[in-house]
Amino acid sequence: MINSTLGNQEDTSLVSNAFGFLRFPLNFQPYNSDAEWVITGVPFDIATSGRAGCRHGPAAIRQISTNLAWESQRWPWNFKLTDRLNVADCGDLVFTLGDAQDMCDKLEAHIGKLLSAGKRCLTFGGDHFVTLPLLRAHAKHFGKMALVHFDAHTDTYNYGGKYDHGTMFYHAPKEGLIDPNYSVQIGIRTEHDTDNGFTVLDAAQVNDRNAEDMIEQIKSIVGDMPVYLTFDIDCLDPAFAPGTGTPVVGGLTSDRAMKLLRGLQPLNIVGMDLVEVSPAYDQSDITALAAASIALDMLYLQASKKEAK
Repeated sequence: MINSTLGNQEDTSLVSNAFGFLRFPLNFQPYNSDAEWVITGVPFDIATSGRAGCRHGPAAIRQISTNLAWESQRWPWNFKLTDRLNVADCGDLVFTLGDAQDMCDKLEAHIGKLLSAGKRCLTFGGDHFVTLPLLRAHAKHFGKMALVHFDAHTDTYNYGGKYDHGTMFYHAPKEGLIDPNYSVQIGIRTEHDTDNGFTVLDAAQVNDRNAEDMIEQIKSIVGDMPVYLTFDIDCLDPAFAPGTGTPVVGGLTSDRAMKLLRGLQPLNIVGMDLVEVSPAYDQSDITALAAASIALDMLYLQASKKEAK
C-alpha cells in the first residue's frame, strides 16, 4: 500500500499490482509525476444487476496486456505510443469493502486531484456505475461534457437503486454533468427511452452502416464540446466478449468497434474509461484481450494529437 498525500490526509487509497498496464512502471505518486495520462483500476462490482465478477476486470486487463507489449508500435498507428505520450499506471483504488459511497468519494477525490495536477485519466472498471463518480470529478474540472458511450444498454434507466450500473446516465444529466443533446450512445440493443435527448446508434445500424458515415455523424453531434468516452465491453457481441456480466447477442465485432473508436481522434476527449470485464465468464482471455486492445487504442487516440518527443 502506498503512502501519498490527498489533501492534508494520508492517502492509502491505492495499492500496487505486480505490474502495470502494458508493463508501464507502477507509479504510486502519479499526482507529482511527468505522466500525462494515468491509469487507475477500480475493482468494484456491487452495483451489478446480473453476473458479478468484474471487480477482477482491472487485473485481467493488465495481465493480458503483456501480449500487446512486445510490439514497438500498434497497427495501424505509424508511431510508438511512448514516443508521444507519457503514461503511468497507479494501481487500483482501495475503498471500504461493500461500501459503494466510500468508493464514490475516494474515486472522485483521486481523479479530481489528478485533473488538478494537469493529468488526464483512463480508468478500468469494475462495473459501469464507476463512471458516475468519474463524471462528477471531470465535470468539476471541465464543466458540462458530451458523452460518447459504447454499450449494449443505454444505462438511462430510473428504476434502479442509488447504486446501480444501469442508472448513471439517468442521473448524470440531472446533475448537470453531461448534455444528452451532444451525446451519442453506440451499439445499443436493449429497450430504452427514445425521448431523453441522447442520440442512439443501435447495434443493427452500427453493424450495417458505413463506419465513416457514422464517425462523421458522431463528430457533428458532439461538436467542440469536451468529451467523456466510456466503453462497456458488452457493446461487443458475446462471440467477441463473453466475459461480461450482462451479455447481449447481436453486438459489434471488435473490428467494427475499433474502427469507430479510431475515428474519434478529432474529438476533445478529456477522460476515458473501460468497464464490465468479468474474467470468471471469459474464454481463453478473449474479452480481456479485446478490452486491453481497446484501451491501447484509446491511448493512441491521445498520442496521435501530439508530435514525437
